[in-house]
Amino acid sequence: MCRFLAYRGRSICVDDLLFQPVNSLIRQSAHAHEMKEPLNGDGFGIGWYAKEIDPDPGVFVSVRPAWNDRNLRYIAPKIRSDCIFAHVRAASHGEVSETNCHPFHYRQYLFMHNGNIDGFHHVKRFLRRRLSDEVYEWIRGQTDSEHFFALLLENLGAKREEAGEAEMVRALKKSFAEIEEIKKRHQIREPSYLNLAVTDGNYVVATRYVSRPRLRAPTLYYSEGSQYEIKDGICRMRRSDPKEHTVLIVSERLTNRKGDWKKIHSNHMLVVHEDLRVRLSPL
Repeated sequence: MCRFLAYRGRSICVDDLLFQPVNSLIRQSAHAHEMKEPLNGDGFGIGWYAKEIDPDPGVFVSVRPAWNDRNLRYIAPKIRSDCIFAHVRAASHGEVSETNCHPFHYRQYLFMHNGNIDGFHHVKRFLRRRLSDEVYEWIRGQTDSEHFFALLLENLGAKREEAGEAEMVRALKKSFAEIEEIKKRHQIREPSYLNLAVTDGNYVVATRYVSRPRLRAPTLYYSEGSQYEIKDGICRMRRSDPKEHTVLIVSERLTNRKGDWKKIHSNHMLVVHEDLRVRLSPL
């Protein structure tokens, strides 16, 4: 499985998220603490928005391990954004290639995933049959993640061009149900793990999901406050101005200060609204 983070709030430097924290995402790419296999070295990606230039995001991906990519170290201190996605990959489905690196990008949307759809080699054919020509031709890689994103885009339907958070939530729930419908119809009994995040640069929707409730979903946390701060490797959320809001969603806590992080319960969804208020609800 993988590790990711999603940030929405005041514009900050990518370096402050990726490299500076004690348990940064870059460190997690080599030494993750909350997964059985600590290595996430099958590539990485970052996505960010510079809306004053273009409503569509910038994306940089590489098949190099995140801890050993000079270009990432060079550009991370030079990018600022109020909406940032970052992902380090441990491949489960699909070869190690740039087309299989997260976050995936469709127009104004970014999408990333931690987990897997077990039995995907059977699910894939039937999932693709549900896609329109436009969405089908958009797919470039082999991952279950990108195919789930394609199904999500298909389920947005006519709202695909400008889906609000309510339409995105409905499409996500429908996509979860369709995956399980396909698996049930074809007697695929393996579980699905779908910790994911999707954004249009304004709102963020994240889920912690496992198709069998008795199983444990991969970890997912969030932290919220007025402003994200980092000093000497310790990041925290200041809570000084009730009018300011910042939210950080992570697969793994960036510090050991447990009071700064709230666990998202299994089979729950977190929505960061456009006004940056947070709402949690069961799936």
